Amino acid sequence: MRRNAITRIRAGELLFPGVLGYEDTVLPQLEHAVLAGHDIIFLGERGQAKTRMIRALTGLLDEYMPIIAGSEINDDPFSPISRYAHDLVAEHGDDTFIEWVHRDHRFGEKLATPDTSIADLIGEVDPIKVAEGRYLSDELTLHYGLVPRTNRGVFAINELPDLAERIQVGLLNVLEERDVQIRGYKIRLPLDVMLVASANPEDYTNRGRLITPLKDRFGAQIRTHYPVDIDTEIAIARQEATIPSDGPTVVVPDFMEELISTFTHLARSSPQINQRSGVSVRLTVANMETLVAAATRRALRLGETEVVPRVSDLDALISSTAGKIEVESLEEGRDGEVIDHLLRGAVLTVFKDKFSSEGVRQVVDAFDEDLTANAGDDLPVSAYVELLSTTPALVGPVTELVGDGGTIPESDGVKAAAIELLLEGLHLSKRLNKDSVGGRASYRARA
Repeated sequence: MRRNAITRIRAGELLFPGVLGYEDTVLPQLEHAVLAGHDIIFLGERGQAKTRMIRALTGLLDEYMPIIAGSEINDDPFSPISRYAHDLVAEHGDDTFIEWVHRDHRFGEKLATPDTSIADLIGEVDPIKVAEGRYLSDELTLHYGLVPRTNRGVFAINELPDLAERIQVGLLNVLEERDVQIRGYKIRLPLDVMLVASANPEDYTNRGRLITPLKDRFGAQIRTHYPVDIDTEIAIARQEATIPSDGPTVVVPDFMEELISTFTHLARSSPQINQRSGVSVRLTVANMETLVAAATRRALRLGETEVVPRVSDLDALISSTAGKIEVESLEEGRDGEVIDHLLRGAVLTVFKDKFSSEGVRQVVDAFDEDLTANAGDDLPVSAYVELLSTTPALVGPVTELVGDGGTIPESDGVKAAAIELLLEGLHLSKRLNKDSVGGRASYRARA
């Protein structure tokens, strides 16, 4: 792994492609750990790409590796460690058969649970092999656990503090002496394995659920984090969200992507949300997919061929958000209220960022002259196009918005989405009144 990392770094290649937002923080630390040959523990809340980085480590292994044919623990043909491999080499010498193992098969993973046993990780006596006539003292009666079976590879333990303390003790030799001991057998398996673990910072530091000697044996402790800016959050959502390519054409305006990402960032700073459990990037991804799904349903019902998410589709996000945040409240059923408050905050934030004060003033003046406007998920795009054609004051702000950031100015659907954002933003900034009945909203001047 170190040799391949050196080659990639020298060539200017990315060691962990697809991991965004960590270029100046986490990834340099991870590269240091790989070059130093250290075992690693990632500390971070849920949805911070810990598992993705762990699994990406296998990309630094050689594509194929030779092992002694039939070996359960990937014995090196030139340096076997198991009794099976020793006996085979002693019998056949240079004629010993070998197999080639792809790097994808050199990765082992275990989610730590309280019922995880030493037999799962290290190994146990196999009663079937004993029943076949072998003596208990025979090393061939052993059934190797996950760690030895990942010899010459990468082994990951997710949520490490959830392991019982007596099981944590069983990992001490693996991390320091690089060997395992099974049931008092007088054997030593000098394993060549990189151990990588993940943990929630609270479990790792405050609750004391990880024994101190095990902490001490990890060479690198790397703290992950959520995206620090909206642009990175948007880039991750674009990369991870699954937007269907069949059916109507889907166009997600840049300002709607920003709205979804802003909502997540507001949730991460909200005192009404439990920040210890975190607000995962998966929230942004799921909300993006749900928003597109809601817009698709609306377009299909209205017989439209283009799907463009609008502000009136945001109510659908309650279902994709409720399970991903923990509301700090003793009152039952406040989740929807908190989510709605955060959504309004996101709309207002994006509105203030996207529209100039001069354009907004002209729109407010038009409403003061008895203009009213309707919006809702039951209105077709043509209704917004008609509103735009009959209300000159809307043209400037809408053109300014849809032409910003690369969206499609000619798309009527994007213009409709811009009008809804403008109207709702004016309402939330207390410049227009809004009357809502079901999914329909009517905007008018303030009395």
